[in-house]
Amino acid sequence: MNFITPEQAAAREYDLVIVGGGISGALVAKQLTRAGKRCLIVEAGTGGGASYQGYLDFLATYHQATVKIPNAPYPVNPNAPEPLVTDTRRISEAQPDETGYFVQMGPLPFSSSYTTYLGGTTLHWLGTSLRMLPEDFKLKTLYGTNPDCTTEYRDWPIEYRDLEPWYRAAERELGVSAEVAEQTYLGVEFPPGYVYPMHALPKSWSDKYLARHVDGMQVQEDGKGYRLRVRGTPASRNSVPNQDYDGGLGYQPRGAVGNEAVGQRCMGNTSCVPICPIQAKYNALKTLSSADGERLDIVLQSVASKLIIDDASQEVTAVRFKHYASPDVPQFQEYEVRGKRYVLAAHAVANAVLLMASDACPGNPALGRHLMDHPELLTWGKAKEPLWPLRGPLATSGIEDLRAGSFRRNRAAFRMEMGNDGWLWPTGAPVSDVQTLVDEEQLYGPQLRQQLQTEVSRQFRFGILVEQLGEYDNRVSIDPAYLDAIGNYRPIIHYDLSPYTRNGFTRAYETAQAIFERAGIDNASLYKPSDAGYFQWRNQALTFNGAGHFAGTHCMGDDPQSSVVNPKQRTWAHPNLYLVGCGNMVSMGTSNPTLTMSALTLWAAQNILDDLNGVTNAAP
Repeated sequence: MNFITPEQAAAREYDLVIVGGGISGALVAKQLTRAGKRCLIVEAGTGGGASYQGYLDFLATYHQATVKIPNAPYPVNPNAPEPLVTDTRRISEAQPDETGYFVQMGPLPFSSSYTTYLGGTTLHWLGTSLRMLPEDFKLKTLYGTNPDCTTEYRDWPIEYRDLEPWYRAAERELGVSAEVAEQTYLGVEFPPGYVYPMHALPKSWSDKYLARHVDGMQVQEDGKGYRLRVRGTPASRNSVPNQDYDGGLGYQPRGAVGNEAVGQRCMGNTSCVPICPIQAKYNALKTLSSADGERLDIVLQSVASKLIIDDASQEVTAVRFKHYASPDVPQFQEYEVRGKRYVLAAHAVANAVLLMASDACPGNPALGRHLMDHPELLTWGKAKEPLWPLRGPLATSGIEDLRAGSFRRNRAAFRMEMGNDGWLWPTGAPVSDVQTLVDEEQLYGPQLRQQLQTEVSRQFRFGILVEQLGEYDNRVSIDPAYLDAIGNYRPIIHYDLSPYTRNGFTRAYETAQAIFERAGIDNASLYKPSDAGYFQWRNQALTFNGAGHFAGTHCMGDDPQSSVVNPKQRTWAHPNLYLVGCGNMVSMGTSNPTLTMSALTLWAAQNILDDLNGVTNAAP
């Protein structure tokens, strides 16, 4: 990684200017620099994690934080702001919520966060790396029109088989650990002889406990029976390399950036979110460090504020950015950088805001629309025997059998992630348990330790990721009334859950309760009107949480009136501007989106390379 000054960046001409140094920007930069192209990354945040000591500083900040939210290890930077889950409030019908970075217009709050640092949100992601299902790419073809008129099924302009080779490329780059035999379900197929780079991570004690009780359990959906099974979850996390990978050449895992001797194997620290202390989990800094450093320049603390667009050709001619000398001082200087091609890889929300601020994609009704997340339902309970949580990665298995089916005509699908962290997310355990036992039960010494072990050791939770389709009215917008510390637009978020998604929530809750009953787990789930994501549906009180899975604000498609980029991920309006990241996704189904986003980005990188090389007949 070659860090340069903004003056140096402005004086050079690049093949490609990339806005954003997270996973999408890193993947494009690596592919293009290794192909001989000169690239510049314009990064809004600092590059603290790019050195081993800098990453240890993040770890120290995490240890000192009172509340271990996803952004806890990463110091607040007012000049490159980011949403925090602690800033989410219930929204008043009378006025928007301006508590955090997002201006929340409602009706419900968008409850997810991301990280504005070099390396992006992979600094704090969980690492789950599921492929989307073939069915997810053609919902309109399969299910037509939904009775819920606010829900629009949309097909992708590509199919699973088109993306499958790029899934394999992404699994190599991210270093995914899984077993093909467990992941071949609901239409997902792999080429003969394919194996993942690394073997699946060991299942936790609670995974095995649930499997003994749940495997073979049948539930009825849309008049059909579905058998449930506990499956290992693919993860971009170092385990045991698979010697059969790549035709028997095997796979060499990558350790910590700046210290490869650390992080070659997951040590089960159970802090994957917000930070893996040894970098056994993939982060985008690993990809950046393996790019061609002679051809990759990075300018830090530089917030892209506008694309300069030629009126006649509609080509982008420069990216204007504001460079600040210190996160603590809202002073900046403006610069412009130029390239032959441009890529926005900032974030689904940030990409949309920058395009709007630049009057880009004029008249396109899809820009900023179809904002998606995986609204997540937490259910938790206490088993009859110890499950020994708080050991291993935060999640190693899940129940995936209800991710697809004809029931999607009427309600959302969902996947059930099995947490290894007890009640940490829903209740703040075990700290909250200590407070209760000391303050309310007056326990101390040996009695406190014994009771704490009894309580915590039997805790279990599901994190249920519920499908959300790209609703037209869920969107990002801007307004000059809402600016950040250095005068850039703050995102305005309009967000709600459709009846389709709410129906999925109620069914997810019922399914979790049936599993709890079968597994001998006493339900302790509690949803309060004071919760930011509280709602009632069909006489059931529920609370949703954000999963951090932003998507859909500049969707790909075959029609410039209903999409922002074409299947090659180039904007319809601007012939030298590409968009990458989850914003291109037409839908997410129920899979955590990073692997699909990475596959799409690697495909886009090849398209950009072909474009730069004058190849016009490449497949989309």
